[in-house]
Amino acid sequence: MTDDVLISLEGGVGRIRLNRPKAIHALTTGMCEVMSQALLKWRADPAVQAVIIDHAEGRGFCAGGDVVMLARSGDADAEEAKRFFFAEYRLNHLLFTYPKPTIAIMDGITMGGGVGISLPCNYRVATENTRLAMPETGIGLFPDVGGGWYLSRLPQRVGQFMVLTGARLDAGECHYLHLATHYVEQSGLPALIERILKAPDRLQGAFGAASMTPPEARIEANLPQISKLFASDRLEDVVAALDADESDWARGERGTLGTKSPLSCKVSLQLLAEGAARASFADEMRAEYALAARVVRTHDFREGVRALLIDKDNAPQWDPATPEEVTDEMLEVLFAPLPDSEAWTPFPETAP
Repeated sequence: MTDDVLISLEGGVGRIRLNRPKAIHALTTGMCEVMSQALLKWRADPAVQAVIIDHAEGRGFCAGGDVVMLARSGDADAEEAKRFFFAEYRLNHLLFTYPKPTIAIMDGITMGGGVGISLPCNYRVATENTRLAMPETGIGLFPDVGGGWYLSRLPQRVGQFMVLTGARLDAGECHYLHLATHYVEQSGLPALIERILKAPDRLQGAFGAASMTPPEARIEANLPQISKLFASDRLEDVVAALDADESDWARGERGTLGTKSPLSCKVSLQLLAEGAARASFADEMRAEYALAARVVRTHDFREGVRALLIDKDNAPQWDPATPEEVTDEMLEVLFAPLPDSEAWTPFPETAP
């Protein structure tokens, strides 16, 4: 057991509280394993009627995973990184297939790994503090934890826009895009949780009493531009479309895109294109695991983590440096399936 995640059973409700405040509750391998152990135990316990996932002290909800560890592992043999991804993706898939109601309280930063443990939940609560994003192209990674599944299914190319630019969505935008199911102000969370703990068989009533009208979704006004300018699955086409558009919005997004890893951007676009056609979430996790096992060993991932999180000079030197230099052959190597003996597998009884 680790103090980085607090596990308890209160009445008929299992509680999982992330507790790494100095890292904005970023996930570690141990945290993923402890969470999965609790969920597996509760899955078989008829007394447990629902599960709540939130954060304990400090800012929240969850800023992602331990990418510094991943980069250092990728610099060696990547075995520690693969152990993390294997455990994290099992947790993601366990939540996706969980037979009991799950509730995620996305109060605060919800990025990367935080998205992976909230989007599978039946009830996803955004607050005025929610900032949801998949910013992986800024560190040479890609939107894993099911990003290829969830983001490819968003309307009007919003998923492609999110992964290429790292756009942060607030509560109103999350609710509008159905990434959040309810909006509750932070001050109303204790009453909501107390009501759930007292009557876990009356979740609809609890959310009906606590929910408020969400803020206006700012992204709605930009949807026509997003669907037009981010229409292509070819990065070169997106860049050309942004360059040709003279609006301030397009210029701003083009500037943002220019700071991202070209390799990571192409990987992300291909992942979403393939994810849209996958038959099951397990298939998605299997493909993402094979991809993650290789991407952590790339120059761009290690360089991105160095520039943004270790040296913090915010000046990554991407290689390849331009979209045109990222070849189809490079992508084929990264996306190749792993041998069955090395492939990711879900927990038993949770497939497909």
